[in-house]
Amino acid sequence: MMLNFVDKIGDWNPQLLRELKGRLKIFPVAIAFLISLLGQLVLFLYQLREFPADKYPIVGQYCNLSKSYIEQQNALSRQTNTLHTAISNLKKAKPSSTVSLVDLQTELKSVNARNQALSKYISENFCPNNQLDMQLWWRDHWEYLFLALSVIFIFTLLVAGTYLLINNLANEERRGTLNFIRLSPQSEVKILAGKLLGVPILLYLVTLVAVPLHLYAGRSANIALSYIFSFYAVLAASCIFFFSAALLFGLVCRWFNGFQPWLGSGSVLVFLIMTMVMASSSGGNFNNPTTWFRLFSPLNITNYLFPNLYHIYNGSPLKQLQFFYLPIGKNVTSIVGFHLLSYSLCTYGIWQALKRCFRNPNTAVISKLHSYFLVAGLQVMMWGFTLQYVKNYCPPSSVNQPSTCLYDVNSQIGQNFIWLAFCNLVLLLGLIAILSPHRQAVQDWARYKHQGVWKNSLLKDLIFGEKSIALIAMTINLAIVTTPLLIWIVVAPILNVYHSSNLLGLGNADVSCSKRFSAKALTTKFSINV
Repeated sequence: MMLNFVDKIGDWNPQLLRELKGRLKIFPVAIAFLISLLGQLVLFLYQLREFPADKYPIVGQYCNLSKSYIEQQNALSRQTNTLHTAISNLKKAKPSSTVSLVDLQTELKSVNARNQALSKYISENFCPNNQLDMQLWWRDHWEYLFLALSVIFIFTLLVAGTYLLINNLANEERRGTLNFIRLSPQSEVKILAGKLLGVPILLYLVTLVAVPLHLYAGRSANIALSYIFSFYAVLAASCIFFFSAALLFGLVCRWFNGFQPWLGSGSVLVFLIMTMVMASSSGGNFNNPTTWFRLFSPLNITNYLFPNLYHIYNGSPLKQLQFFYLPIGKNVTSIVGFHLLSYSLCTYGIWQALKRCFRNPNTAVISKLHSYFLVAGLQVMMWGFTLQYVKNYCPPSSVNQPSTCLYDVNSQIGQNFIWLAFCNLVLLLGLIAILSPHRQAVQDWARYKHQGVWKNSLLKDLIFGEKSIALIAMTINLAIVTTPLLIWIVVAPILNVYHSSNLLGLGNADVSCSKRFSAKALTTKFSINV
C-alpha cells in the first residue's frame, strides 16, 4: 500500500517525489520528531515553573485573598498622599498656630506605621492552599502555551522555510542540476510546487507533531475552534505566499551566491520582528497606505484572534480597520477573508512571474501588461486604507462652546500624502529597473521591428512589447499613479466643508466655526471637554 502511495505521488509530481526521497529518511525524520517533542516538553516545563507552590504570595494574581489586601494597600497609599499634600499646603500658608500641623504629622506617622505593618504581614505570610484559584491558573497556563506555540509556528515556518527553499535553489544552480530540471517536460507549476511542498518537509513534520498540543492548549484555554482554525488558515496562506516569494527571489537574484539564503530569510525575520514590535509597543496605526503591507505579517491577525498575545487591553487596532470606509475589522469572517484574499492575489501574481522566469531566468519578472495591473491594484489598496473614517480634525473652540471634532477627507488624505508619494516612487523606480530591456535587446528591436508582426502597430509594440523601450509603459504607469491624486485635487473644493484656504489638508487651517455648513455625508461631530 505504501508503494502504491509513493507511485501515485511520483505520477502526480515527480519533482515532489524526488525531494521527498532525498529527505524522508529514518535518521532525519527521527531527529525532526525528537526536536519537536523536546521543544514541546521544554516549553511546557518552562511555563510550569510558575506553578503556585506552598509559598505563593498572598497578593499574587491567583490568590483569592489578594484583592482585599491590595485594596488596603491602595487605601493607605491614598491616605498617605493626602496627608503629605495637606502638610505641604499648611507649611506654605505659615499659620500662627502649629496645632493643626502637629496633628497631621501625628496622623501621618500612624498611617505609615499601619502601612509598614501591612507590608510586613504580606511579606511574611503566604496564600493558603484552599484560597488558590488553580482553575484560573491552568487556564492561563494553557493560554500562554498556546500563544507561545503560535508565535513559534510563525517564525519557524516562515524564516526557516524561506531559508531552505532559497538555499535549495542556490545549491541546484551551483551544481548545474537546475538547468537539467528546466529541460523536464513537466510544467513549471508542478516542478516549483514539488519544491515548495518537498524541500521544507521536515519543517512541516516538526510543526505537525506540535499541532495536537497546540489544539489541546487552545481548547483548555477556552479559545473557540473557529478562531484556532482561522489562525491555521492564515498561517497556511502566509506560508504559501512567503515560500512562493522565496522561490522567485532564488530564481531572480542569483548574483548573491552563498549570501542569498541568509538575505532572504533575514529579510523575513526583520519584517516579522518589526511588525511584532510595532504591534506590541502601541498597538500600531493602521490608518495609512502602508497598512496593506503590514497585513502580510500573520502576527497582526494572531493578535486580533488572541488579544492576550501582546497584552493590549483595549483590543487589537485591527477591529477599527476600514477599507474604503467598509468596516472589515468588525468581525472575524471579514478580516480573515481579507487576509486570505490578499495572500491569494499576491501569490497568484508571484506564480505568474515564476512561470516567466523559470525557463528563462534572464527575462523580466513581469511583463508590461502585468505592470499596469500591478500599479492599478496597489493604488486601490493604498487608497482603500487611506480613506478610513477617523475623527481627525478638531477646530479651535470658543470660550462658551466645547470643541467639536470632525472627519475631514482632505485632512485624512493630506496626512498620508507623503506615504502615498514615497510608496509610488519606490514602485515606479522598481518598475523602471524591471521593465527596461538590455541594450542589445533594444538595438535588435529597433533594427528588426519593421519585419515583425508589429510593423503596422508601433504603438502597440511600445505598450505591450517585451523588447521595446519602456518609456511609453512607464508613462502609462505614471498616469495610473497620478490619476487618483488628480481626482482628489479636482474634488478637494467640494470636500472642503470648512471653507478653509487650505483645500488639500496639508497643514493647519484657520477654520471659523461660523463658516461651516453641515454635510452629513462628509462630517460627523462628537463633543469633547476642553
